Amino acid sequence: MAYALVTGASKGIGKSLAEGLAARGYDLLLTARSEQLLREVSADLEARYKIKASFLALDLAAPGAADKLYQWASPWPIQVLVNNAGYGLGGALDSNPLPDTLAMMRVNMELPVSLCRLFLPALKQQPKAFILNIASSAAYQAVPGLTVYAATKAFVLSFSRGLRQELKNTPVSLTCISPGATDTNFVHQAQLGEKARKMADKVNMSPQKVADIALRSLFAGKTEVIPGFINKLGAAAAWLLPKTLTESTAKKIYEP
Repeated sequence: MAYALVTGASKGIGKSLAEGLAARGYDLLLTARSEQLLREVSADLEARYKIKASFLALDLAAPGAADKLYQWASPWPIQVLVNNAGYGLGGALDSNPLPDTLAMMRVNMELPVSLCRLFLPALKQQPKAFILNIASSAAYQAVPGLTVYAATKAFVLSFSRGLRQELKNTPVSLTCISPGATDTNFVHQAQLGEKARKMADKVNMSPQKVADIALRSLFAGKTEVIPGFINKLGAAAAWLLPKTLTESTAKKIYEP
């Protein structure tokens, strides 16, 4: 049976994506930092869906993480690569230590590029293969207070668009999904202010719903997907309205 590799698979959207793939009969290769959570997720999915689930606990922000993951996963016949791992740091640029910001950039940008490059030769050998990259609704505009995070997701979106074109006439299909506020630990991990948390609470989607939309879009061969009407509307507004207006509005929401 073909395998699916999911990064950031211990919780949130990544965990829901792993479950959705298991429900479709894929054996799983899962990675995240927490060995205990990965062990629990793997055992649960194996029991419920009668698939095989192996895991590797790994700090994906560490230098060389992509190579370690590739060396571990490459013996299995991978048909689906899911670049889900990522996180945000809130606050002004100079409010976070530079090493923390650079670590976020490695996970959000360097890791998906590295994994796509490392696994592409094997993916191209499959009769049909899929790459799912997770961007964000923040990819569609600058977001003061989440400046670097939004820029990393804009990178993921642009990278995905370009790579999708490169993969035409190959067996590999690439889909990029850009979720908005999701009921995960993101707002707390990013240490967002009260206004941003209240805004997120009003429009939160569940990780299961986001994962369902993502996987249906992936296997339908779609290019770029924004789940949820409010998120689609926000992306359209960012494109149509003056950037000074959308950016100043975002600043009011995300400022501490």
